[in-house]
Amino acid sequence: MPKPRTPERASNRTKRETAAPADRGSDAAISLALGQRIRALRARSGLTLEQLSRQSGVSRAMLSTIERGEKSPTLPIIVRIAAGFGISLSSLLGAEANASSVAVIRAGQRIAFRDPETGFERWMLSPAHVDNGVEFVLHHLPAGRSTGLLPAYSSPTEKYLAVSSGRLTVVVDEQPHVLDTGDTIYFEVQAPYRFVNEDPQTDCTYYMVIARKR
Repeated sequence: MPKPRTPERASNRTKRETAAPADRGSDAAISLALGQRIRALRARSGLTLEQLSRQSGVSRAMLSTIERGEKSPTLPIIVRIAAGFGISLSSLLGAEANASSVAVIRAGQRIAFRDPETGFERWMLSPAHVDNGVEFVLHHLPAGRSTGLLPAYSSPTEKYLAVSSGRLTVVVDEQPHVLDTGDTIYFEVQAPYRFVNEDPQTDCTYYMVIARKR
């Protein structure tokens, strides 16, 4: 499997409810497509911006700029938007249900997300099965970066993680768990959590299985 590309280093700004301006070219096109998807999903759900804002905890102004493709959401924001709709992040990013008994996903066909501030990247490696609620994803976290605090799920969710390169700190219930290359961890998401790459020079790549209990 080809190694993920090393993302450009983002500026070190205070992150709360912020989003970076979309870059030109493909990044701008991705931001626009994502905004259109969120707007269409909101329309199908019969939600106003105010209602989605209340359900997601993301401000109406932020949602509006994201829907227009003017801003690229950071990872914490887009996770909160997905939670506001009651769907997975992969579904929000465009994954469609696949009931096939055999499914091949080519490297160039992976559904991807890149945080414009941290350079964090996420690739979906598995099809979106309709019956088991399991996802297989690949994450790339640049040196000295954090995913930021990520919210708990509305339904019981388990995560199985394996570090393939670098060192990763997984903070669960405010308890840090430091993992080296080859180490693994399992945890049930019952409260907000975060992933941190404390190494100032080495990027970290890790695989994760997400299992949502039915």
